[in-house]
Amino acid sequence: MEFPTTDALNAALKPCAQVTASGLQVKDWPAFREGLIDRLAWNAAFAADGGVRDASRWLCRAAAHAQGAFAASIHELYMARGKEQHTGFTVPAINIRGMTYDVARAIFRTAIKINAGPVIFEIARSEIGYTLQRPAEYASVIFAAACKEGWTGPVFVQGDHFQTNAKKFAADPAKESAEITKLIDEAVPAGFYNIDIDTSTLVDLKYPTVSEQQKANYANCATFTRHIRGLEPKGVTVSVGGEIGEVGYQNSTVEELCAFMDGYRASLPAGLAGISKMSVQTGTSHGGIPLPDGTVAKVDIDFKTLQAISEAARAKYGIGGAVQHGASTLPENLFDQFPKTTTLEIHLATEFQNMMLDHPKFPEDLREKMFAWCRENCQDEAKPGQTDKQFVYKTRKKAWGPFRRQVWELPEASKAAIRATLEAKFESLFRKLSLAGTRGALEAIRHPKVLPAAPTALAGKAAGS
Repeated sequence: MEFPTTDALNAALKPCAQVTASGLQVKDWPAFREGLIDRLAWNAAFAADGGVRDASRWLCRAAAHAQGAFAASIHELYMARGKEQHTGFTVPAINIRGMTYDVARAIFRTAIKINAGPVIFEIARSEIGYTLQRPAEYASVIFAAACKEGWTGPVFVQGDHFQTNAKKFAADPAKESAEITKLIDEAVPAGFYNIDIDTSTLVDLKYPTVSEQQKANYANCATFTRHIRGLEPKGVTVSVGGEIGEVGYQNSTVEELCAFMDGYRASLPAGLAGISKMSVQTGTSHGGIPLPDGTVAKVDIDFKTLQAISEAARAKYGIGGAVQHGASTLPENLFDQFPKTTTLEIHLATEFQNMMLDHPKFPEDLREKMFAWCRENCQDEAKPGQTDKQFVYKTRKKAWGPFRRQVWELPEASKAAIRATLEAKFESLFRKLSLAGTRGALEAIRHPKVLPAAPTALAGKAAGS
């Protein structure tokens, strides 16, 4: 599986593909997809040799590019939604914490099957940390999955919750801001052309007016927006999202939307593109609320607020609408309400994690090792009176990083069974979100197809050179 050197990588590439001045020319697609792309994806994540790792990451993106799948911003589509165009569906944004290649393959297969258009692959700042998936790795694995499954068109990779830590910001604003800026600098070149800035943690309710409460939020979001705009490839407008209510706390209001947007726009230079969407709180929490027996509590989601904020966002500010976080553990019969209430985008993560870890084909011994790791390493997160099942449910996401290679290398029969289960779930959710048959909406994405230059380890060394 592993390429020990870049010479070994080039030798494996030579029979079916050639690096050219403009990218990658694939001469034998069946051979490339059936074997080589799997190896490239693995090496993009785990290669010990840095040159092999970087070359594999570029090849994953270049192969997708050669096939017609390219890193894309959803900004234009969302701004069109702000004009009441391309309506009637809700875009799923899916956080992948583990088995990333297999989960992404299942998503692309489902989208192709039902002729779906926009689906977002995302990872949050916190998830990048505990899953040990840096932006360049995460994006390249998504591109590899697109290549494997034959997807063509835009590939939306998103930085979710690039979030300020309120305590760290209060102690040293410059240092905490620099950490997010550094992450943005890492993400955009990797193909993250969609970034959700979450400075809602800085909302301060001690102030008497909503505008004052939101000031630190909108001012810092504007600062990060300006930085993102300075990194964009020519012709690309990165989709930037803002947030007015931290998920898991009190519900958002239209008044908060207006306070944020008015202050935010005033903080941007004239003519600079702003955010295309707004994340809100309507009653959910990330990962759901585990009960003592390990099941998840039912929640009441405020669809009226979600619709009111979406409508105000479009009517007053011309942006796409509201984004719902923490939705994957909601009852499935609620999902058709999102397009009915004109919700722009929903974020989904924990339910898919649960389906993988609890799947009958996921090895029990590995699962128990992961849970034991949580008990040993995450005790600082334990809450008074919490049962073991509650504790494991809340912390098991932290085990994806330490065990990511073992999970990636599960037997193919196990992975195929898990992919099939995920595909069935994705199809059900996508249909409820009215995503079937929306492929035509991707025509709104018209920016250039960007491919970075090949690493020196590849340039001039492939077949025919």
